[in-house]
Amino acid sequence: MKELLDYALAHADDTMETLRTMVEMESFTADTPSVDKLSSYIKERLETLGALVEVISQTEAGNHLLAEWGEGDEQILILCHMDTVWATGTLQNMPFRVQDGLVSGPGILDMKAGIAILLHALDALNNLGLSPHRRVKMVFNSDEEVGSTTSRALIEEEARKSAHVFVLEPAAGSGGALKIGRKGVGMFQLKVTGRAAHAGNEPEKGISAVEELAHQIIRLHSFTDLEIGTTVNVGVMSGGSVRNQIAPFAEGLVDLRVATMSEADRVTEEILALKPSLPGAVVEITGGMNRLPMEKTPATARLLESARSISEPLGIELGEAHVGGGSDAQFASAMGVAVLDGLGGVGEGPHAAHEHIIAAELPRRVALLASLLMGT
Repeated sequence: MKELLDYALAHADDTMETLRTMVEMESFTADTPSVDKLSSYIKERLETLGALVEVISQTEAGNHLLAEWGEGDEQILILCHMDTVWATGTLQNMPFRVQDGLVSGPGILDMKAGIAILLHALDALNNLGLSPHRRVKMVFNSDEEVGSTTSRALIEEEARKSAHVFVLEPAAGSGGALKIGRKGVGMFQLKVTGRAAHAGNEPEKGISAVEELAHQIIRLHSFTDLEIGTTVNVGVMSGGSVRNQIAPFAEGLVDLRVATMSEADRVTEEILALKPSLPGAVVEITGGMNRLPMEKTPATARLLESARSISEPLGIELGEAHVGGGSDAQFASAMGVAVLDGLGGVGEGPHAAHEHIIAAELPRRVALLASLLMGT
């Protein structure tokens, strides 16, 4: 709807100011008070827009928000996360900055731009007197960056009740493509037990857990097959306690990415079946798939085509992409509901020092989301 685009463009400065406020409210996942401060701000903004907001208190993470706006027998679910990967204090060296049409700051792309887009899409609908025929349910969770362990059940419950789901994660790159496929994410912990001995006097009596871990790392990395999109990475390793002792313990944290469920099953089985290489060493592997692969379904394809018919009059071309990173979209997709992911900010560098959005795209995404709420 052109009137929504005109409104979003006329209020672009307001959207940018909302975004600045949230970026400057740092919300590192592990800093619960800071995440809760941001959630309080979002709650207040939503209530001003006429939404009913429930605070879902947590002890292991920051609080989540469950909000409802509008009316209708059916609901559309929107997913946002409030936490970022940036430790509190990052803002001092990576401040909110507008330069040459790009806007940077910690968490601006992933995904505070998405939250700003949602708040101002609802504002546009309110002020133009437009009412979607479905009520809008919204989940704002506090632990997406660490696997959504306390919010997964909430997301799945609301997804089951929804006609479809919009996820305000960043678009796929500066072209603004939607993410209609994501790799599944597996998380495993590898623990190795060896036997301590003096490294100089009696090394033959020891069993090095560090050496065993090295064998296991090589084995795990051999499961990577880039042609079919499978990657296995030991991202963290530790072991032993002193230089002159045969290490009696070691551990590694393993990340798995796969494009299909069949590959998830196959590689998970391989990882869990790992055996020791050194006589006497003990290897224990725990974990599994955290997020299942999100594959393009016929329902998602239909929703994408509907979104394209809505976006074209706005001058927005919606491409599609499959990406390797995980998101809460995968929990919703696993419930069998159609999901469009990547409706948030357009830019580059999520989780990177050059993280930024393209300023001119921000009001266009506001208009796009508001139009999708009206037309799907």
